[in-house]
Amino acid sequence: MKKIAIYGQYLHDDTVNTCKELIHLLQKKGCETLIESSFHELLKEENIAMQLKSFHTLDKSYDLLISLGGDGTVLRAVAYIGKVNIPVIGINTGRLGFLATLNKDKLTEAIDALYKGSYTLSKRSLITLSSSVGEHHNSPHNFALNEVTVSRMNTTSMIQIETRLNNELLTSYWADGLIISTPTGSTGYSLSCGGPVISPDTTAFVITPIAPHNLNARPLVIPDHTEIIIKVSGREEEFLTSLDNRIASYPNETILTLKKADFTIDLVELQGQSFIKTIREKLLWGEDKRN
Repeated sequence: MKKIAIYGQYLHDDTVNTCKELIHLLQKKGCETLIESSFHELLKEENIAMQLKSFHTLDKSYDLLISLGGDGTVLRAVAYIGKVNIPVIGINTGRLGFLATLNKDKLTEAIDALYKGSYTLSKRSLITLSSSVGEHHNSPHNFALNEVTVSRMNTTSMIQIETRLNNELLTSYWADGLIISTPTGSTGYSLSCGGPVISPDTTAFVITPIAPHNLNARPLVIPDHTEIIIKVSGREEEFLTSLDNRIASYPNETILTLKKADFTIDLVELQGQSFIKTIREKLLWGEDKRN
């Protein structure tokens, strides 16, 4: 690897120390290392990475993007990649991590493994969103790696979410909101609302209602080639939509169309890492002494 980008959001003791070590290891490998511009400014305040260049956007000249933080940081890093097709690996300086799976205490072994090619790429599907009022106006990106969520805004009243699959009416949910999740996002918000855990290589989406009024409204797994059309109405003039952690508001009755993206995101998995191992460790499966 000749050119690597580093992305982060916040600085705390773990991030500072991990970033210092990471930069040192990459320089020892003779790698050209660039840091996302806003994160670069934070590091310069700590007298770190003064000699390194920064980047605002990524292109195909980069071999890898390294994310420093938790899963939320990986999701924001993915927004920089888009269709550029640069692999991403997350170094976990946060807490629970299904995307940022690399332990910060094993940086040396990880960098060596990357340079030896001792890794695989896990291709992750995404959801795209378009609306009847134009592009996702509060974000330059209309795709999500984890989920697209619609929810109520500034009210305790439920919203009505008319949902169609391939233009056939599924139902009108009365709920606080609705989550449309990828397999990658099945271990996120959808899981906390009762959705199933799905292996990332599954060709499916999950539709999970948030606090539905009707208790028979259950999570639904559908093929990922399905076109999902949503229309939201409620007492407020607008409702909220989030693509991962990017939020926008739309007027009531706006029609949202969700589809599988025509590109994927490559997550780096080092040898010894796997989805099965990650959920076993993160969800504490098998920790019951009876097992």
